[in-house]
Amino acid sequence: MTVRAVIFDWGGTLTPWHDIDFDAEAMSYAAAYGDPSLAGRLLDATAVAWGRAREHHTSARLAEILTDAGADLASEQHRAGLAAYRDYWEPHTFADPQVRQTWEGLRESGIRVGVLSNTIWERDYHRGLFERDGLLDLIDGDVYSSEIAWAKPHAEAFRAAAAAVDVDPAECVYVGDRLFEDVHGPQQVGMRAIWIPHSVLPEAQVVPTEATPDAVAHELLDVLHVVRGWAG
Repeated sequence: MTVRAVIFDWGGTLTPWHDIDFDAEAMSYAAAYGDPSLAGRLLDATAVAWGRAREHHTSARLAEILTDAGADLASEQHRAGLAAYRDYWEPHTFADPQVRQTWEGLRESGIRVGVLSNTIWERDYHRGLFERDGLLDLIDGDVYSSEIAWAKPHAEAFRAAAAAVDVDPAECVYVGDRLFEDVHGPQQVGMRAIWIPHSVLPEAQVVPTEATPDAVAHELLDVLHVVRGWAG
């Protein structure tokens, strides 16, 4: 197999898996906004957005979710709420310590590195996290569902990621922690898929699938060895 690019999921793949208290997430925004009752509406709007992603594979954005919940995005309250929301998430956003070694190893082998994430957060925010962790310089192309119409496992999301690294999908490998989104999805467009099964997904987030990964990696450095084997 010719491997010219490896594209990675973000949360639970490039970051270690964390269990998230979504009630606390919503309240972090609502309390700083000054309206604790907003928390319930934010939970509901978020659930609807991610439900659409799982069922219809369409994307969503945090600003739309907050607006649906009744927040005024032009207000000072929103700016305070957003800062608190990001403070809540920050401990869960740090990259796995093996990311840089894995990515440097791929690039030393002449293989491009990409990112494709299902996310409601903006491109600039994600790229800021990679820059904070000293990884931004190793990314050859990145796509976030918040900036396109589709979410994984829609085929167009993977085609967009392949285009971002300027490589044919058939010469790309995708790496992720979810069988439906990260194995079934990329295999639709001819990518090989490596599954990292270390995330404990909430039952509501699991979509049944019969997809079988092309390889299994139990840590990120395993990806480097698998890909080098495929590429000869």
